[in-house]
Amino acid sequence: MRLTEEQIAQIRQTVCEEAGSQSRVWLFGSRVDDTARGGDVDLLVEQDTDIDQPVSLMARLTVRISRAMGGRKVDIVLSAPNLREMPIHASARREGIRL
Repeated sequence: MRLTEEQIAQIRQTVCEEAGSQSRVWLFGSRVDDTARGGDVDLLVEQDTDIDQPVSLMARLTVRISRAMGGRKVDIVLSAPNLREMPIHASARREGIRL
C-alpha cells in the first residue's frame, strides 16, 4: 500500500469527522499496488445508515483529503443503504485494503 501512516491517519480522521465514526474506509485502485507509481487516491467510504446529502459529503471528503495530501487527486465512492450499489463497490471491497 502506497500511503504513509500519517496519510492513513488523516484519511481516517477526516472520514470520521465528515461521515461519522461508524464509517468504514477502503483504499483501492493503483495505490494498493506497491510496485506501481503515481496515481490518484481511490477511497470507498461505507456506512450502515442512509446518507442524506451524498454529493455534499463526497465533495467535502474529496477537498479535505486532497488538501491533506498536498493536492493529490482523490476519488471518493460512497456506499450506504439508500445509495445504488454499483460494480465498483464490489471491486473496491474485493481488491482494496481497509484503512
